[in-house]
Amino acid sequence: MFKTLKDFSVINKRVLVRCDFNVPVDEKGNILDDFRIQKTLPTIKYLLENKAKIILMSHLGEPGGKVVPELKLNKVAERLVEYLGFPIGKEDDCVGPEVESETNKLEDGRVLLLENLRFHKEETDNNPEFAKRLSFLGDVYVNDAFGVCHRNQASVTGVPEILPSCAGLLLEKEIESLEKVLKNPEKPMVAIVGGTKVETKSKFINNISKVADFVIISGLIAKEVSEKNIKFDFPEKIVVPFGQLDALDIDEDSIKMFQEKISEAKTIVWNGPFGKFEDKEYAKGTLAIANAIINSGAYSVVGGGETVEFLTKQGMIDKFSHVSTGGGAMLSYLSGEELPGLKALL
Repeated sequence: MFKTLKDFSVINKRVLVRCDFNVPVDEKGNILDDFRIQKTLPTIKYLLENKAKIILMSHLGEPGGKVVPELKLNKVAERLVEYLGFPIGKEDDCVGPEVESETNKLEDGRVLLLENLRFHKEETDNNPEFAKRLSFLGDVYVNDAFGVCHRNQASVTGVPEILPSCAGLLLEKEIESLEKVLKNPEKPMVAIVGGTKVETKSKFINNISKVADFVIISGLIAKEVSEKNIKFDFPEKIVVPFGQLDALDIDEDSIKMFQEKISEAKTIVWNGPFGKFEDKEYAKGTLAIANAIINSGAYSVVGGGETVEFLTKQGMIDKFSHVSTGGGAMLSYLSGEELPGLKALL
């Protein structure tokens, strides 16, 4: 098992934290939802209490190795200041002599945010030299970015090869919650898989059906499964909506059937909405599923960008046992895949 933050003494140390501040923004770079920023606060506050020198790094969007003004982390810095209640430093780059100089001058209990890692294509290329330049900025590396743990990138897998490394409080909690679902779920267990893109979800559906009693899948996924002739190990556990599989929402009969299955569950894992949920007219099915999970009182783990966005808009986000910050990473982990970012911490 990997080391956690509490295995390290961080007093007077420069702690380089890989965060996931990849938040949804509008065309001007304004933050639309800061769920991921909020989730990193416990790790930052723990480091502050333990008198560390805190250097935060993250990516935002897909700038493709170029500086894109709307994807600068200035607005993230402003939001962090609001939550922490004191000013923090913000760099114009994430590597180089000037940045190194600032990290060396950093005092205990101060926070410095680096600029978007993906302004350098070496980040996504997992360039060893770039990882080395990042490693010059810290004495200890902390991965608190579950959302990128399925990526083989310089700040995720390269830096922990160089610096003493561990998982942050958020990453630790993510793995504990998912392990509870995979290894020791209270039965009955129901998995709910919405959205589309069966190629990214078929492995997850198959793996989770080994432990789940039922796997409810969306009409669009069911349609793709049929068209692509995908076979599952436990087809009898797969539950699909009634009626037209590519309908914009699920019908009353499907809602009723799903509610019955969900109401009996003691453990529920949910990834992906049902129907064209962003249009209020077609959000009924997704909303009914969310309410059924909440009313069941089951241990519930929810993930996926669209699902989290929906629950945030509905003001329901805090009604679930664990809401994951990683959609793709959550699917990969629950599919039984080895995540490069976790392997790098071992």
